[in-house]
Amino acid sequence: MSLRGRFAPSPTGRIHLGNARSALLGWLQARAAGGRFLLRIEDLDRARCRPAFLDDLYRDLTWLGLDWDEPPLVQSERGEMYQAALETLERAGRVYPCFCTRAEIARAASAPHGLGEEGPRYPGTCAALTPEARAARAATRPPAWRFQAVPGEWCFEDGLHGRSCQDVAAAVGDFVVRRNDGVASYQLAVVVDDAASGITDVLRGDDLLSSTPRQLQLYDALGETPPRFWHVPLVLGEDGKRLAKREGAFAVAELRERGIAVERVLGLLAAWSGLGDGSPVTREELIHRFRPESLPRSPVVAHETLLKEALGLG
Repeated sequence: MSLRGRFAPSPTGRIHLGNARSALLGWLQARAAGGRFLLRIEDLDRARCRPAFLDDLYRDLTWLGLDWDEPPLVQSERGEMYQAALETLERAGRVYPCFCTRAEIARAASAPHGLGEEGPRYPGTCAALTPEARAARAATRPPAWRFQAVPGEWCFEDGLHGRSCQDVAAAVGDFVVRRNDGVASYQLAVVVDDAASGITDVLRGDDLLSSTPRQLQLYDALGETPPRFWHVPLVLGEDGKRLAKREGAFAVAELRERGIAVERVLGLLAAWSGLGDGSPVTREELIHRFRPESLPRSPVVAHETLLKEALGLG
């Protein structure tokens, strides 16, 4: 099977150069392998997503020359697919309704060893509720649905980080696959969509490295084949924190609107990716240069002075 990659942004703000780097690397991986590059719009957070940001996203990717090969997949239009997956998991006895509030989970997790790597570990409060207790609680509040995490380490071979393992049950506990407002969680939606799209390779930021074991458990429970994973270290600001979607020199739309040459932007992104020295470059040149093994294994710091110099903004 030929490589099928994707870029899956959320239209919650103007994309910054860190987002653009992820898109570029996914596009280069697909083009260098003679594969296909897909675009998915992850807009399930309806309160934060804006049509204007989506319009900017399409313009930014087009300006960068990062074309996609199939119509974009829009998550907000795929509720029936996520519901079908949830029903499959329910029939298999892999999920259960949870009526706990966030405050209740935090209180239950405050005992020693109760805090997991990503916040409070869910203590399993609702896992053993009787049908009668579930019915009584459902009369007062709609439930979220949780996947019963499989105990023991789940390991995978990451294209950049090598072997990575996590005991999901110990670190996270049973995790949400549908929120109590009826919206699918990120973990479920991304697995359903990548499987439906036939994605073979997922190249994304390494802030999502710890999500992968949960997703592998969902792939297994749904009878789907997982893709290969490539988790790229993030681009950080001078404060050491990940770049946020914001206006200014880091926003791609700002650079586009100021008339910055796209080759300058590509040159900067290439330098952050071990594919160049910061000199202006075309996307065609980068296709020939792309080698997964050349990608950095540690975060890149975006120094604003150097950024402006590289882009001719001094």
